[in-house]
Amino acid sequence: MTNNYKAFAASLLALAISGCAVTSQPIDKSVSEERARTDLQTMFQGQEPLSGPLTLHQAMARAVKYNLEARLKVMEQAMAERQLDLASFDMLPRMALSAGYAGRNNVSASSSQSIETGTQSLEPSTSQDRDRGVADLTMVWNVLDFGVAYVSAKQQADQRLIVEERRRKVIHTITQDVRSAYWRAVAAERLLKQIDSLMGRVEQARENSRHMSNQRIGDAVQVLAYQRALIEATRQLEDQRRALTLAKTELAALINLPLSTSYQLASTEGYSVPELKVDFTRLEQQALASRPELREQDYQARISAAETRKAMLRLLPGLEFSAGGHYDSNSFLVNQSWADYGVKVTWNLFNVLSAPAAIDVAKAGQKVADARRQAMSMAVLAQLYVANANFHEAQRQFQTSQQLADLDGQIAEQLRNRYSTQSIGELELIQGELNTLQAQLKRDLSYADLRNAYSQLFISAGVDPLPDALPDANLSTIAGALANSESRWENGDIGTAK
Repeated sequence: MTNNYKAFAASLLALAISGCAVTSQPIDKSVSEERARTDLQTMFQGQEPLSGPLTLHQAMARAVKYNLEARLKVMEQAMAERQLDLASFDMLPRMALSAGYAGRNNVSASSSQSIETGTQSLEPSTSQDRDRGVADLTMVWNVLDFGVAYVSAKQQADQRLIVEERRRKVIHTITQDVRSAYWRAVAAERLLKQIDSLMGRVEQARENSRHMSNQRIGDAVQVLAYQRALIEATRQLEDQRRALTLAKTELAALINLPLSTSYQLASTEGYSVPELKVDFTRLEQQALASRPELREQDYQARISAAETRKAMLRLLPGLEFSAGGHYDSNSFLVNQSWADYGVKVTWNLFNVLSAPAAIDVAKAGQKVADARRQAMSMAVLAQLYVANANFHEAQRQFQTSQQLADLDGQIAEQLRNRYSTQSIGELELIQGELNTLQAQLKRDLSYADLRNAYSQLFISAGVDPLPDALPDANLSTIAGALANSESRWENGDIGTAK
């Protein structure tokens, strides 16, 4: 019998162990394919369709509203607000409600024994029914816990504000990335047709040269050198084309357009060179007061200071109030329902021992936060000075590129006149037009760098391109606010966006 019991126990143990074994099955490919189809539908769902050529501020508005990273920050902000609401509930009293049924298979009875004689002094008796219903509603409120919960809720409120500053940083970064990609895409649209046309002419010249070589017309070395020059021209054009074709794809990704979408950019006439009309000292002050990274550190310092207060609060004794209502269906009770209440002082004496260390840690956290903010302030100022230097350098580079493009354009015009009178060969004309294209590309890219460097000055100073609130979330409203902000910057106004 004993062996059978042991075998049964061993079998039961093996079954329990096997039941606790954890296994994981690979995700079926069909599930991943369904997830991919769902993501493709969700990523571009609910977006306003493109209507007409895309302007810079419309592109920036689409990025602000539809860019997936920006959406993520909005969701994080909403979650932080809900966490703040949840933290507020910690300040409420604890209230517990319980109700149930209690029973046993025999009578709960007891007797008494004399401590002097050791004999039974009372026959067995009971004061409790075998089956009964019970219910309790108890409320407990600890003043110390309330104080700690209040400070924690204030910290959670600061965490929500930190999320808001991170969202500001995302808006700054996204609008700047869109600006850079947009101007490069404008250069692509402006020059790609010219590049394709010139590549067609080069290919035709190469075909004519190969035909002459096959017929053994002219000097073989000169013909081969001519073909080599044409191939080199083709390589340069292909390099330029590759750099330009990626610009519109990058812009489409930033504004969350399906990458296969064909779209046109609004044409721009001329090259407007921006001028900085804001005193640089004011930009320094604005950067130290408004940069999202520094404001986040301000909130972190406040959170660290609150941690010190929480450590000091835990030193104090807790005052606990309690009140409750109870019910018991036990028929032996004189009062089957009753209320009780009380007040007591609680004090964890070990907190007195650990509190000095906890306070020291919290104070050290405050010092670290202050030091981090000061180091970041220096980094922010350095970024502002670098942005200022880049802007002035971009101005000079654009002016030089524009002068070169104008000269190469004049040279190309002279070469066309000479080619029309057969004073020069086609290779010289192609090389001259290639030089003109390269100069135009450098001018347009340097203009894109100039516009980017100009706006980077204001982004480095923490100036917001959007106001705190908009009347609605329509793309036209967002685009109008962005255009209004940029107009104010150009006039030297870096106040709060309106």
